[in-house]
Amino acid sequence: MKSPTAETRKARAFLCLAIALPFAAVSCSHGPEMSRWHYPPAKRGNTVETIHGVKIADPYRWLEDEQSPATQKWIDEENTLTHNTLAQFGKLQSTIASELEALYSVDEISNFEPFGDRYFYLERVGLQNHRRLMVREGDWFAEPRVAIDPNTFSTDGTVAMDWWYPSPSGTLVAYGKSASGSEKSTLFIRDIVTGLDLADSIPFTQYCSIAWNAEGTGFYYNRSPDPATVPEGEENFHMRVYYHRLGDPYERDRYFWGEGRPMDEEPNPYASSDSKYVLLNFFRDPARNDLYFKPMDPSLPFRPVADGLDAITTGDVVDGQLILLTNYEAPRFRICTASVDEPTPEHWKELIGQQKGVIDAFKIVGRKIVVHLVENVHSRLLVYGFDGKLLDEVPLPAAGSSAEDRSGFGTVSAFDGSLDKPDLFFTYSSWVVPTVSYHYNLDSKKLETLHQTACPVNLNKYETRQLWCESADGTRVPFFVVARRDISLDGSNPTLLYGYGGFNVSFFPQYRPRIIPFLERGGVWAIANIRGGGEFGTAWHEGGRREHKQNAFNDFYAAAEKLIELGYTRPDKLACKGGSNGGLLIGAAITQRPDLFQAALAQVPLMDMLRFHRFGMGAQWVHEYGNPEDATEFEWLRAYSPYQNVHEGTNYPATLLVTAESDNRVSTAHAF
Repeated sequence: MKSPTAETRKARAFLCLAIALPFAAVSCSHGPEMSRWHYPPAKRGNTVETIHGVKIADPYRWLEDEQSPATQKWIDEENTLTHNTLAQFGKLQSTIASELEALYSVDEISNFEPFGDRYFYLERVGLQNHRRLMVREGDWFAEPRVAIDPNTFSTDGTVAMDWWYPSPSGTLVAYGKSASGSEKSTLFIRDIVTGLDLADSIPFTQYCSIAWNAEGTGFYYNRSPDPATVPEGEENFHMRVYYHRLGDPYERDRYFWGEGRPMDEEPNPYASSDSKYVLLNFFRDPARNDLYFKPMDPSLPFRPVADGLDAITTGDVVDGQLILLTNYEAPRFRICTASVDEPTPEHWKELIGQQKGVIDAFKIVGRKIVVHLVENVHSRLLVYGFDGKLLDEVPLPAAGSSAEDRSGFGTVSAFDGSLDKPDLFFTYSSWVVPTVSYHYNLDSKKLETLHQTACPVNLNKYETRQLWCESADGTRVPFFVVARRDISLDGSNPTLLYGYGGFNVSFFPQYRPRIIPFLERGGVWAIANIRGGGEFGTAWHEGGRREHKQNAFNDFYAAAEKLIELGYTRPDKLACKGGSNGGLLIGAAITQRPDLFQAALAQVPLMDMLRFHRFGMGAQWVHEYGNPEDATEFEWLRAYSPYQNVHEGTNYPATLLVTAESDNRVSTAHAF
């Protein structure tokens, strides 16, 4: 129930630039002349640091101080240059803005989530800045009403609802507010019956998760410390778990977890399906976690389920049985059971074994186990009994007519239901298949459409293909290509290649209306499922992280080369794009293979991999990338760190770097 910060009109304006610049750069032979560009002067300092015996020049370290007058002046001048340059494509931007407005003016809703006899979902009507939390009471088909409307939080639309967690009966909703995209939430509690907030308020609840007790009188939650109580630079760490009783001031909340633990550990409590237990899941490394649990009773301590395993384990509790999803001894995950009296791995019994694809998630619905299985980067929904027997497969839209045509292969982006009711709710979409919300009765096996996102453009003229390329080490890597069905494979098509490749994050086919203006102009949109993600399980993640990070970059280049080989495009028509860890990917791409790309867009990127652990939440990422403080790992990072691998005289792609001053995760220092 964590809701991303809503898209504002200002964000849409940037989106126009994100589409317009790569398109203009790869499709226009007469863009702005380089000789007319006068970059703001940026003094070169003489900072040289010796790290593990290696001298590292850092001439722009002064830009790490974002608030200094010199940096602020430089930022203003850079932005002026950027906007003046992009203004030369003003007509194109204006046209794309109108098209995007039409695409986003349609009503959209999220998946239904039942709590007691109430059914919650998010809804955006037209061009509202924020999605509203809606509720239907009594039945899922009842008349809806607004439960929480973030559009009323501020006059300028900059205060968002970050996350929301209803109580088991759905009468109360704990939710977080934050301003200006900071994610620095404050917790509030809305009474759904009266429409008013309770007096309870808890600050420092960014990235919060909540486990309500069955009665809805209290909950376990996590919060960060008051920034004034920790050393500078550690404000986003030292997360603790507390129990809050409604009506009490948060200062009196009972402490449960975190003291003496690593500062970068994130403990996340959540309730079991029967609301009798609270499970505590905490990650430091995206490849492994620990899992503890306890009865809801605040007087009882947490007990370990999976502690110190080199694996990921999550789970649920029903009728005194733990049901666990784990890649322990199963790199594509399996589902095991254990008694609450004997919960540790030596007592686990396999219930649903490892599959051809990756078991991505499961939910207990109608006392059955609904499993989301990912095969070759598309979804299946399987239904099992508590005895591990396969009972049903939920019907999803049919696949394309040929092995290469994957237009009908899409993604179940969310699914949910109640422990004792047969109603399964899920959403499904693909790259150019607008999102559809469904209801499926597990008993009658009847499938009903709840809502279908409209699109003002006829999308039947486009098709999605899943293609494969061979990376430098021989690994086969899939990538999706979305383009007109009648496209000419003569190398003349402007193409935008997207990638991420990190933190075990998978990128599945999901509807992206923002790519449609590009497609409408004959563009080809592609996304590479490179290593570092979780699309194929543990080995795929491990193959693109730490000392193997270069594999992720090589996979991306292989996809670009395959697009060229197949005639979709050529280097002077090819752009690349990515954000955050994907921004690092773009930084590596333009410094390692500038010959492959004509344009590049890096959003909130990591660019200095020798100092990333000193900024924002960077200390948490040493498990994914390696630690520059370690001599061996320093060499991994130095080999590809974009900032240290820029070379004078190289013909780099036309590049736009975008950063965000309120970003808690990736410091502006990287892009500066």
